[in-house]
Amino acid sequence: MASEEQCSAPLRWRSISLTHVEYPAGDLTGQVLACMSLLPIAILVGFVTLIVFKRELHTISFFGGLIMNEGLNWLLKHILQEPRPCGGGHTSVTTEYGMPSSHSQFIWFFVVYFFLFLYLRMHQTNNARCVELLWRHILSITLLAVALFVSYSRVYLLYHTWSQVIYGGVAGMVMGVVWFFITQEVLTPLFPKIAAWPISEFFLVRDTSLIPNILWFEYTVTRSEARNRQRKLGTKLQ
Repeated sequence: MASEEQCSAPLRWRSISLTHVEYPAGDLTGQVLACMSLLPIAILVGFVTLIVFKRELHTISFFGGLIMNEGLNWLLKHILQEPRPCGGGHTSVTTEYGMPSSHSQFIWFFVVYFFLFLYLRMHQTNNARCVELLWRHILSITLLAVALFVSYSRVYLLYHTWSQVIYGGVAGMVMGVVWFFITQEVLTPLFPKIAAWPISEFFLVRDTSLIPNILWFEYTVTRSEARNRQRKLGTKLQ
């Protein structure tokens, strides 16, 4: 427990600006948009979770592209050095520069890459059933709406101007397209070799590039293995 001297000492407290998003007091729309602007952090957490539990090379490459996209955004901000709107009224920002918007660049990279993954990487689309195509279209529309809301939130909350958000979105889309084709044309042919490295085998890193629908594959393999084990267990108990 804190001592009496610690409680009485005049300390300066600071918040972690990574998750500290400000919105106008009493503004419900601003509060919702502030929550929306935290989605990039949720996406990063999701990627780390996938990498830890799945250890799939394409997911690792996707995540690497997101990190490089963030690095490019930092570089552009410090080259252009365009200030944020309203004289930088927000105190909890990682940098005083706003061109281009990192949130906009991040979310549009993610969305464009995901679009290309859904419609090009999952190459069984032509033989897919109507239900499978439908969920892809619904997912695409949902992701598009999310990207628009995240981008708009940065303007509404006065973290960025429209031009900063638009240029950030363009940069993210270009990076998403470029990194997707680098992954497909340059990295994917190397994945079998990388997966065969001793260090990859030690950490159970795998390559699923040749499996068009990994979700269905894992479901069928898991179900088949569970039935085999159940059958063997039943035989031992007899």
